[in-house]
Amino acid sequence: MQVIQYIVDLGPSVMIPIIIFILGISLRQGIGKSLRAGISIGIGFVGINLVISLLTDNLGKAAEAMAKNFNLGLSVVDIGWPGTSPMAWASAMGLIAIPVAIAVNVVMLLTRMTKVVNVDIWNIWHMAFTGAIVQLATGSFTWGIVAICIHAAIAYKLGDIFKPVTDNFFGLEGISIPHGTSAYMGIFAKPIDDLIEAIPGLNKITITSKTVEERFGVLGQPSIIGAILGVIIGLLAKFPIGKSLQLGIQMAAVMVLMPVVVKFIMEGLIPISQGAKVIMDKHFKGGSFTIGMDPALLLGNSDVIAAGLLFVPITLLIAVLVPGNRVLPFGDLATIGFFIAIATGVHKGNIFRTLISGSVIMFITIWISNQMYPLEIALGHATNLLAKGKQVSSLDQAGSPITYLLTKGFTGQVGIGFIVIAILFIGAFAYTYIAYKRQRLYVTDDKEK
Repeated sequence: MQVIQYIVDLGPSVMIPIIIFILGISLRQGIGKSLRAGISIGIGFVGINLVISLLTDNLGKAAEAMAKNFNLGLSVVDIGWPGTSPMAWASAMGLIAIPVAIAVNVVMLLTRMTKVVNVDIWNIWHMAFTGAIVQLATGSFTWGIVAICIHAAIAYKLGDIFKPVTDNFFGLEGISIPHGTSAYMGIFAKPIDDLIEAIPGLNKITITSKTVEERFGVLGQPSIIGAILGVIIGLLAKFPIGKSLQLGIQMAAVMVLMPVVVKFIMEGLIPISQGAKVIMDKHFKGGSFTIGMDPALLLGNSDVIAAGLLFVPITLLIAVLVPGNRVLPFGDLATIGFFIAIATGVHKGNIFRTLISGSVIMFITIWISNQMYPLEIALGHATNLLAKGKQVSSLDQAGSPITYLLTKGFTGQVGIGFIVIAILFIGAFAYTYIAYKRQRLYVTDDKEK
């Protein structure tokens, strides 16, 4: 366990390259090729962390200023995934979640229940958080482990479900995104997309970075869109003109740099995915296995980044509109792109549709995080990572329907809220699963003809 703790403490930029190197050797890619793949992915994650830091350090300050300026009167602060993930790792479920989640993955692969080969060990913290919250709520270590298993199984299936999206829209062939808010909140996008498609007039509205660039020429380029959105956010935060212009350039840099650093990760994953395909196809018929990776890869898409910037002020507005809400979106505001990334892919980059489904996603997220904040506070105290008297929650994970439903279900707190979220989540999950399964069957039949 001490070895695992040491590797976890190194962070994803070191942990994942080590795993990729070991996986490369196991897949007979040779020491040189495996080492190059691991280092390339490490470079990519360092780049992603730098760009995300650019977001959190600058956009985060603007979001905080907006919240104060608008005097929203919300007393529970969203500490985001940077504040929540350490609680998950420091909990009793932290390290045990890794072997448990890996075991679930192996069993599901052997029983053909998934085609996701998960290497994104860092994001197992989501499952650990669910287990820790369930353990706190029930007082049972066993129920905590069961919760980890269920969350892991759902995550791997989400990787399978959204393969058409990650393949066709994001161009990540051989890669799946089973983790985080992108996957488990993305299921709401498909039924909403089909509903919009059935409404005359509404189904004709298409706004993507490509269509904006075609209509406005140079002014529609991703870097300029990022700059404009950055300046607008700065002005809404009541920053001076100079500081707003600086934020504009910083957001333009994010739009340009994120796709560049993601390319390093993709280059490193190519030999691994190819090696995995050869080995898995040899031992399992009907291959098409995918490598499960971090949703940060999705932020390389300009439509995702643009929608994420738009949702900074929108999320604050939604927080005011959610009945009884006390949670102030803050820590996760700068990385709101993670929440709507899969949804953007489902809508094929149509930002207009993403604004609709994303608003539903953020409404549900904030409502759930408002129900779960007492347990996150208890977890913070149990891990000695939160001072007494601090009122905190998080959109990422404390706002997860999976964590909410398992916690309330195992404790028998089945009220109206539980029933509504259960119907919405399970219904959207089933609808999305069936819709993409039919799509894959249609494509297969079409190819055979």
